[in-house]
Amino acid sequence: MLRSLDLFEAHLTVSNLDRAMKFYGDVLNLPLAHVLRERGVAFYWIGERGRSMLGIWETGSSPVRISGHTAFAADIAQVDFWADQLRSASITPLDFEGRPTTEPVVLAWMPAASIYFRDPDGNSLEFIAMLDDAPAPDLGVVSWSDWSSMAKR
Repeated sequence: MLRSLDLFEAHLTVSNLDRAMKFYGDVLNLPLAHVLRERGVAFYWIGERGRSMLGIWETGSSPVRISGHTAFAADIAQVDFWADQLRSASITPLDFEGRPTTEPVVLAWMPAASIYFRDPDGNSLEFIAMLDDAPAPDLGVVSWSDWSSMAKR
């Protein structure tokens, strides 16, 4: 039997490559892998070098925009850390519905804790941590504090 596949590369479109590079490099601290200015693209390593990467492609001034979504695997401590880091960088952490939040949400069917946010071009980004708890798909999406209080019962 073949081993299951891992995701190696994902791509997002941005309107200004330099602004996006500041965001992904300086705010999210992703290591720059390669830039092709003539093609309007920058690649960043995600996690361990050579394991996966994110490409950001400049679309220019086109009125047509595509909003993408990318989730970064983390552990729960990293999700909490990044929620604080985002606020420090004047980026609003969001819940599953896109509303401002002060805590992660739990996607109970997995279960996984997530915090969402947007890059300067409106792309949806997420830090997600798989949890060791049993899945509870009937709960839908709940706040971290609600999940934690239910897990203690």
